[in-house]
Amino acid sequence: MTSHNVRVGLLAYGAIGHEHNLAVQHTAGLELTAVCDTNPERIAAAQQLAPSAVAFSDASSMLNSGSLDLVVISTPPNSHYQWAKDALLKDVHVVLEKPMALTVDECDELMSLAAERDKLLVVYQNRRYDPDFVTMKRLIGDGAIGEVFQYDSFVGGYSEPCTYWHSNAEVSGGAIFDWGSHYIDQILDVIHDPIEHVSGLNQKRRWMHATNADHAQVSITFASGKQATFVNSDLAAARKPKFYVLGTEGAIVGDWNPAAEPAVADLPALLTIYREGGAQEDVTLDEVAPHAFHASLSNHLHKEMPMPVTALQSRNVVGIMQAAEESARQNGRPIIPALRLS
Repeated sequence: MTSHNVRVGLLAYGAIGHEHNLAVQHTAGLELTAVCDTNPERIAAAQQLAPSAVAFSDASSMLNSGSLDLVVISTPPNSHYQWAKDALLKDVHVVLEKPMALTVDECDELMSLAAERDKLLVVYQNRRYDPDFVTMKRLIGDGAIGEVFQYDSFVGGYSEPCTYWHSNAEVSGGAIFDWGSHYIDQILDVIHDPIEHVSGLNQKRRWMHATNADHAQVSITFASGKQATFVNSDLAAARKPKFYVLGTEGAIVGDWNPAAEPAVADLPALLTIYREGGAQEDVTLDEVAPHAFHASLSNHLHKEMPMPVTALQSRNVVGIMQAAEESARQNGRPIIPALRLS
């Protein structure tokens, strides 16, 4: 348990680093004391919010400085494992961006190291706190549509992908890993049944300048017979709803908000409950406290309160995505994912 402000360092400062900086500034018990980036303009942007933060251009120097209690790692996914390992070996708590790593073996090694060092290892699963998902999860938990047996989620549209690392499968892990780190985490936060098998498909049809799939699909079949799917597409001229959830007493559909075109993922979905006989009910979204993840982080380190997001949950998301990629290499053959219960 920590009595002083938790000294936070940011490793890489892009848009998500700025999001973390804002959250730290508004969360009691956290203090930004260091920021590392190779771009001086990004360092300057960070110091506009945190003038006293010490600037570093070398990550190892920041981790070796002795001035950190916790580091937020926002580097590309293929570097998450090594930077998290380096930080834990310096006895620094670790918050990772999604995904935790690109293999379950890497995740397991990090979790074991964190346990040995008695350090926090957690992934910033920020989409758990999206108002549309929070509202839908509450409705499902309240039994608004009975027992959920089919859960479909989708992100994308028809557009040329960027040339940044998000579109490079070697760096990002591929299209399944890129958005799946969010959406598969949401699925597992709603359906807790044991998983029977996973299948995946990657379509490469149009955008040859990028190595990510143009269209990727994951299907999760649970031992109970329930099923969930996730699709990430750059070839969907007609978008599917963000959420399409069927229950024994109704359905919830989350339609993309046209006010955000073309970047529809920037706004929460418009939720509608459908009931027997065709009745429809538009849903007012729940209010979500800002910076809720960072508040839980502070409460955990200062008061030993449990984190709502755990390393095990994020590790199992990687297990499902890894199985889906293996399935895709075998044209969709079902794969039993390497999951852990504890």
